[in-house]
Amino acid sequence: MTDFAYSPVTPEVVEELRALLSPGQVTIDEEKRAAYSRDEVAACSWDRPYLAEVLVFPECTAQVAAVLRFADERRIPVTPRGAGTGLSGGAVPAFGGIVLSLERMNAILEMDVDNLCITVEPGVVTSEITRAAAAAGLLYAGDPCSGDASFIGGNIAENAGGNKVIKYGSTGASVLALEVVLADGSVTWFGGKRRKDVTGYDFVKLLVGSEGTLGVVTKAILKLVPLPERIVDLLVPFPDAASAVAVVPRIMREASILPSSVEFMDALSVQLAERFLNRPVPHSDRAGAYLLIQIEGNDRDALADDYERIGRFCLEHGALEVFVADNRNVRDKLWKARKAVGEAMVAGFVQSALEDVVVPTSAVPELMREATRITETHGVEGINFGHIGDGNMHVNFVIRKPRADWHEVMDRALRDLYRTVRRLGGTLSGEHGIGLKRRKYMEEVMDTAQIALIRRVKQAFDPNNILNPGKIVPDV
Repeated sequence: MTDFAYSPVTPEVVEELRALLSPGQVTIDEEKRAAYSRDEVAACSWDRPYLAEVLVFPECTAQVAAVLRFADERRIPVTPRGAGTGLSGGAVPAFGGIVLSLERMNAILEMDVDNLCITVEPGVVTSEITRAAAAAGLLYAGDPCSGDASFIGGNIAENAGGNKVIKYGSTGASVLALEVVLADGSVTWFGGKRRKDVTGYDFVKLLVGSEGTLGVVTKAILKLVPLPERIVDLLVPFPDAASAVAVVPRIMREASILPSSVEFMDALSVQLAERFLNRPVPHSDRAGAYLLIQIEGNDRDALADDYERIGRFCLEHGALEVFVADNRNVRDKLWKARKAVGEAMVAGFVQSALEDVVVPTSAVPELMREATRITETHGVEGINFGHIGDGNMHVNFVIRKPRADWHEVMDRALRDLYRTVRRLGGTLSGEHGIGLKRRKYMEEVMDTAQIALIRRVKQAFDPNNILNPGKIVPDV
């Protein structure tokens, strides 16, 4: 990693920050700095410890602007941080400096039912937005598995995907406008409540997924849609992963139904979730894989026809059984198992690589075959689950017994995976982001012209490279 000429955070800098904000909004407490200098990536994954020199907790846009202006003038790196639920090291302070936590900017500012949108600050927990929309008879379609803990600002920074992408798109599909503080402290709005806009470049889409490297989001206007009256989930066990994977594209093509979610879990991921939650999953003793399929609608009979058609189709193509969950309590239990898999992996394996590669949906069967080859070639174990309906698969590698060379083993397996994904028309991250974790692999999937262009865009937004340096692209 290239070292830049950053200024240290001296006691005098800390006092100036306290004068800009207030003493209660600035801390150098070592325990807090350690807690705010990591996300959900295991600390053993890094080449060395990373630690913020100071934490700041702004409470409004003006304070964010003051901190960035101060940092830019003094060449101090700033790492924006949401809830710390990320899986790419995006909130890890690669060069120390200031970690800027947005947790105190946590207000829902406006519910605009006439324009079907909601305005929020970046520290609002994603599920709170979902509940607020539902109370107004509307749906916020962003549904990452971390939604009960993640902040919307982090979802925007990573362009989080989640469970409903197949029908509604990733987080960016729901972002209409952003208030952004730029590196020099300037404040601007990109977008608005309007649904069409071709006036200049689309900076909203550029900022979404930029991982805090171009600006800090301080407000967001999010699109809402009518809330479906009825939801049904189907849990469908299959004897093996191949038969489960093969049936997914045919559900939409031959059954002519667009589900809101189609999730995949292999046998090992289900077993991990069972142990983690201490709750059995039907047929886990003989199923090789599961699909979790969600459909929505307003007409009870039409919805029943749809899920019966999907159920028959799955049974005709090898499913062991079809379990129907048409009430909230049962549906929540099914989704709790699916959403617990990632956390169960983190708890169960110290040496692991949690990945979120994405390929065209038609290439998922070959990706799963290649994932098996990679695990056998490199002597690691594979755990596979994810958003199979949109091709975003969590192909994960774990090592059960400690070994000194695990970093090298994982590196070889990951490079094999990324080259395979590129060959299949995919790329190395569908929703978790690049961050610090995957930056050295960007050249496996992106050509030099694109990398050079990203560097120039970064330079235009952040000439002094203070905003989340060390993320996304090598040497930027």
